[in-house]
Amino acid sequence: MIALITSPEAWAALFTLTALEIILGIDNVIFLSVVVSGIPPVQARRARQIGLALALVFRILLLSALVWLIGLTRAVVTVQEFAFSWRDIILIAGGLFLIAKATHEIHQEVEARDETRPAASSGAAFFKVIVEIIVIDVVFSLDSIITAIGMAQDLSIMVVAVVIACVVMYAASGPVGRFVAAHPTTKMLALAFLVLIGVALVADGFKFHIPRGYIYFAIAFSTAVEFFNVLARRNRSKGAGH
Repeated sequence: MIALITSPEAWAALFTLTALEIILGIDNVIFLSVVVSGIPPVQARRARQIGLALALVFRILLLSALVWLIGLTRAVVTVQEFAFSWRDIILIAGGLFLIAKATHEIHQEVEARDETRPAASSGAAFFKVIVEIIVIDVVFSLDSIITAIGMAQDLSIMVVAVVIACVVMYAASGPVGRFVAAHPTTKMLALAFLVLIGVALVADGFKFHIPRGYIYFAIAFSTAVEFFNVLARRNRSKGAGH
């Protein structure tokens, strides 16, 4: 352990792996901000805490089962020229879940049927959010750890990087969630991001890798545009008030 603390290579691996885990956690933060937007603020905070705690647990469990994790990349089903591993199947299922969830939410936003349909009980809505968070945490944890597994040879470095990344994600999830709740138009943008991420997961499952840099650039650019739109609307409302 002392050797790791004094090793420049270990610190470089920790910094790189932590940065990668934080970037890969953007997907999780966006999903959390969307699914908790439909429940009361107190429950939303609890749901974020539970969701990110589960994300941390899943990642550490996966790191502790590296042999089993590597086995998930072996082909188990072959359809014509496509050979699918359990990882591929999980990514495809998770991607389809994201697309279906985002499409359903977009439909509700566009049709504005939330006011006419009977509201689910607070407890049932909270339970539904937790189940959705668990499902997508499994997918994001699997994708994150398999992507990062070749970057560090020591398990302790991987665990520390995952813990730091989850702390950063928790710190970011609150402001992001509040921003989405305060500015309804940003929810539509976040839902569009989820569709984009879901398509990328499905493509990965079919061995067609879309570089994440393209996706994150699109997210960053669209977010910057929406941020300036929010500022412009706020300035116009202040001007109208005077």
